[in-house]
Amino acid sequence: MSTEDGTDYEIGQDNIKTSIGPFGLDIHNPVFLISGLAIFAFVIGTLMVPEAASELFKAMRTWVTVKFDWFFLLAGNIFVLFCLLLIVTPMGKIRLGGADAKPDYGYAGWFAMLFAAGMGIGLMFFGVSEPISHYGSSVAATAGSPESWAPLMGAAGNPAEAAKLGMAATIYHWGLHPWAMYAVVALALAFFPYNKGLPLSLRSAFYPIFGDAVWGWVGHVIDTVAVLATLFGLATSLGFGASQANAGLNFLFGISDSDGTKILLIIGITAVALISVMRGLDGGVKRASEINMVLAFLLLLFVLFVGPTADLVSGFFTGLAAYAVNLPALSNPFGRTDANFSQGWTAFYWAWWISWSPFVGMFIARVSRGRTVREFIICVLLIPSLVCILWMTTFGGTALHQIVQDGYEGVQKAGTALRLFEMLSQLPMTQITSGIGIILVVVFFVTSSDSGSLVIDTITAGGKTDGPMPQRIFWCVFEGLVAIALLLGGGLAALQAMAVTTGFPFAAVLLLLCVSIWKGLRSELSK
Repeated sequence: MSTEDGTDYEIGQDNIKTSIGPFGLDIHNPVFLISGLAIFAFVIGTLMVPEAASELFKAMRTWVTVKFDWFFLLAGNIFVLFCLLLIVTPMGKIRLGGADAKPDYGYAGWFAMLFAAGMGIGLMFFGVSEPISHYGSSVAATAGSPESWAPLMGAAGNPAEAAKLGMAATIYHWGLHPWAMYAVVALALAFFPYNKGLPLSLRSAFYPIFGDAVWGWVGHVIDTVAVLATLFGLATSLGFGASQANAGLNFLFGISDSDGTKILLIIGITAVALISVMRGLDGGVKRASEINMVLAFLLLLFVLFVGPTADLVSGFFTGLAAYAVNLPALSNPFGRTDANFSQGWTAFYWAWWISWSPFVGMFIARVSRGRTVREFIICVLLIPSLVCILWMTTFGGTALHQIVQDGYEGVQKAGTALRLFEMLSQLPMTQITSGIGIILVVVFFVTSSDSGSLVIDTITAGGKTDGPMPQRIFWCVFEGLVAIALLLGGGLAALQAMAVTTGFPFAAVLLLLCVSIWKGLRSELSK
């Protein structure tokens, strides 16, 4: 069927050849082979020369963030504006899967999977740490300093103002911008397969631009880069999760905080993720996500009502107001002098989210059939942003209250992975809440690993969602191996470096994806 723009969308699964290889693997040549060999070579090389690898990773991150921080900021702004535009245009009424499609999951299960896959470990790791970091920078900021975001310099020596602006900076990193990146990829991966009959693979989303070339090497490159970006983005999150779980175990039980312990944690949790992978989307990922949402909600309520409740409630609105007022300065990609904030924070975050976007986008697409484009964008963009802001306000706001009002400096002096547990130590039932925090990190770890395995399996199997079990197990194991290799080859700095490096080319891919989505939605609307 050709639309008014001349695009023929009668292309199905047969356009991507698959073959059954050794051990029953449904191999999509050459994507499976190239990506598998590349990851294998990376793991072996990093483990053989960890010191040289560490220096290389640091140099890669520095080059990308210093030279192209403006590009990341500009791209993030475009993604937000594009999503908001889709909400208000007639394209918003298009239903994913066709006019008669019904949602596969209710709102509760849908939201649970969105959060567990999209932001879980990050919220646990940075919920306390980031607001404190921005607070410390803003209190000490001086005119002309390159270490702080310029508006924060007005808060020098004013702790209350510094806390408010620190929350505004945190909301910027966890609000509309990251979820817009996820929404762009997720919408493309839901619309073209469900409405146009194309395979559930990233290459399909570029059919309006490249045409039949997506079934050749153009598509192979797109899918291979998607696999690599996904794997390194996941490895970064798994490294954060292992570091925080180790810090919590050390805080509660005195267990050694070392690379050896982190590696054992990654191995153990990957084994649990394998069980979830074998149970599938409904039996494994969905169940683990729902358990995590319940635990996270209970911990959120505990901190909200046992902590400085009135300050947290008011802080939610004052933080939103500060975010809105300072958003132009925060998101301005040009003429910046605040190297630490734009390069060390924003560029890293945007690259990390973008490297996650094939994984999160594919996962969201698989569970979002039956939603209208407008409903999809609102739910994936606006509602999760508000929940992330509530989380950051509750956990970060409680820690800031302890510093500013109670004079407790322990939470500020603690390492980033330990700050959550230091904050909980000043509240009742420390042992219980800290234990729940560790469980949350572990289960978020599991849901990220198993859902990531399902997504990578789908890409390397040519868009099939029912790939053989050995293939899912293969990718789940290799996610853990990459995380271990990066931890040994430079720790969290190496993990962040690879997320930035793989996220950089994908920023350009996502910008092109916006054009393709627009063309595809217009053709659907014309019908």
